[in-house]
Amino acid sequence: MVKGTDVFSAGSGLVRCEWLSRCRKERALTQDLMSEIANLKNLETALRKVMSNKGSAGIDGMSVEELKAWFSTHYRELQQQLMTNTYQVTAVKEVLIPKPNGGKRQLGIPTVKDRLVQQAISQALSKRYDSTFSDHSYGFRPQRNAHQALHKAGEYVAGGKNWIVDIDLAKFFDQVNHDRLLWQLSTRIGDKKVLKLIGKFLRTGMLSGGMISQRVKGTPQGSPLSPLLSNIVLDELDKELERRGHCFVRYADDIIIMVGSELASERVMKSLSDFIENRMRLKINKEKSRVIRPNQLNFLGYSILMDGSLGLSRKSERRFKAKLKQLTKRNRGISFEQLIGELNPVLRGWLNYFKYAKMRSRLSKIEAWLRRKLRCYRLKQCKRALGIARFLTKLDVPWGRSWTAAGSSKGWFRLSMTHAVHEGMNLKWFKEMGLYSLTANYG
Repeated sequence: MVKGTDVFSAGSGLVRCEWLSRCRKERALTQDLMSEIANLKNLETALRKVMSNKGSAGIDGMSVEELKAWFSTHYRELQQQLMTNTYQVTAVKEVLIPKPNGGKRQLGIPTVKDRLVQQAISQALSKRYDSTFSDHSYGFRPQRNAHQALHKAGEYVAGGKNWIVDIDLAKFFDQVNHDRLLWQLSTRIGDKKVLKLIGKFLRTGMLSGGMISQRVKGTPQGSPLSPLLSNIVLDELDKELERRGHCFVRYADDIIIMVGSELASERVMKSLSDFIENRMRLKINKEKSRVIRPNQLNFLGYSILMDGSLGLSRKSERRFKAKLKQLTKRNRGISFEQLIGELNPVLRGWLNYFKYAKMRSRLSKIEAWLRRKLRCYRLKQCKRALGIARFLTKLDVPWGRSWTAAGSSKGWFRLSMTHAVHEGMNLKWFKEMGLYSLTANYG
């Protein structure tokens, strides 16, 4: 206890005493938590979850399909290893995936056996932790999703909280302090075998370029346990924001706080930055953290309009068009029908996520732009002027206009805007070709 304060010193950080007192009762109830984790029913549920998530093999080469057969003959051995604290954690395989705004995101792919054990731990811990999490937290939780977080943020804005403190945690999953996280877990978990096993998973090495490097901080993205651990770490921030009476929503490590004035937002930004960096031992990305108006926001892909309704963020629109542009490159060498088949799930999935945004006019422009790209693609497949003329004629464009368009010296993009091309490849034609319509399926 720090003299004259309500703050408790925990070696690797500080927490408030009222937060700590809420955790102590659980310790007596979790003295034998490993038995629940190693229970056959819990392991079988974890097995089904890992198999449904699929994913690639870890460094041992065992696939998800092979895991079921392995489990049926080794589950007793696995239970024994968990109960005697002799389970051996295997290093994770490094996978780098490109970020939308450049750079690489590092993922750690555990073996399927480790994923099974992590999932079993996550299931047992979630039963105890989820009910204690803040109502303002929406990420990686049952019966909660990104759209609920967005609608709640919109309600705050509609109620007059129209200045937003957008906090970006710098490489959050790579910065989590292991000692502090394990200390947090120990305040609620009384079974030391569970704590030791979680510690093994946190500190397991990562195979990169033939070399295994030891992890000294962070939780590897890609593991079943990582989302729950991230919520446990950031629940302390949620409780602090609640104590201060702020209106906020959090989805994983994406956090926005809604306040009523610019002056208040600047004050909140400073005080929370101090709390996160000095108390929680995490880092703030100073370049990306900012005070903005709701319509400037990019929170989970959406912006928020001043009346509290949701809009499509500019960044999301740019990413979507970049994806469509990549798919419709004219040198791909696939059939037009195959291209439509690739586009449709992308269009359908994107609209399913962004269906709550007010964007009808922007959708119309995006769709018109996409049809122009597709007209270019189809025209180039005709190769020669004669092929273009014959193609347009089959689409009931008069022969004279078809030849006029085909004989044009315009490039593909300008040619796609001619009257004859629009007359042939019209909206009805795109519908007959099976192209998914954004505007027709939008609210």
